Amino acid sequence: MILWNSLSAHWRRIFGRRVQKIPLDAGSTCPNRDGTLSTRGCTFCNATGSGSGLGLAGMDIPAQWDYWRAHFMASAGTDLFVAYLQSFSNTYGPAERLARLLQTLAPLPGLAGISVGTRPDCLDERKAALLAAMPCRENWLELGVQTFNNATLQRINRGHDASASVRAIELAARAGLSVCVHLMAGLPGERPEDMLEAVRIVNDLPVQGIKFHNVYVCRNTPLAGEFLSGSFVPLSRETYVDLVVEALCLLRPDIIVHRVVADPTADELLAPEWTLTKHQTVMAIERRMRAIRKAEEAARQTRPGA
Repeated sequence: MILWNSLSAHWRRIFGRRVQKIPLDAGSTCPNRDGTLSTRGCTFCNATGSGSGLGLAGMDIPAQWDYWRAHFMASAGTDLFVAYLQSFSNTYGPAERLARLLQTLAPLPGLAGISVGTRPDCLDERKAALLAAMPCRENWLELGVQTFNNATLQRINRGHDASASVRAIELAARAGLSVCVHLMAGLPGERPEDMLEAVRIVNDLPVQGIKFHNVYVCRNTPLAGEFLSGSFVPLSRETYVDLVVEALCLLRPDIIVHRVVADPTADELLAPEWTLTKHQTVMAIERRMRAIRKAEEAARQTRPGA
């Protein structure tokens, strides 16, 4: 029974076997931190950036690749990998920097594709063309859209509006990139309907993938201050599961689901504690989706002519 169109299943269709993402830290930064837009960053953002931390430890891209490649060859039994540039905004800065970075990725052993994380306001036609020209079967652009609600974007100090996200998605699609949109559930001031409306907007755009991300509170962030003052309350696991299941049912069926829940590290997390048990959340989502799919199948079988 297919619960949703998963990334792992997509890659098995494309490559005939398991493909594993390797997280890479390219030493990128962000216009919302270097003073171009702000020095505060988004209210929820860990100042060290999401990622493995190996880049901060002084490992270059090939060394990080070798480390994770050996690990996953042993633990997952695969020799095909997608290079995931995860930390901060990897298309920020001059196009020449991006070109050099992609040249570093191209000869990595076992490279099957790239997946490049960035902000919607850090992409232009030249950078999109560089990404699309990578000689891989899978060239993904991962856009941190988070929400299409302009009031929320302003409240979380995002530094761009919803129209920037739409422009970036359409630009990337024209260049031939596969676009994966990141959406966050439970942002300050948002209602469940804001998340569902974001899914409806994504359905009408040239998007091939989506990541659902529960808002969690990182230590030493502006959001941590809101949480400690009582002005922000994270979603419960039950509420998040309900919302993601509704979003999955609403989502255009051809869109590939890259992730259904985020998983912070224990040392960065302030709240909520349930986010440290990702497996339990995924299982709860699967149980709900399995019940829905069974009910749908039963309804189909009882229709006249079925």
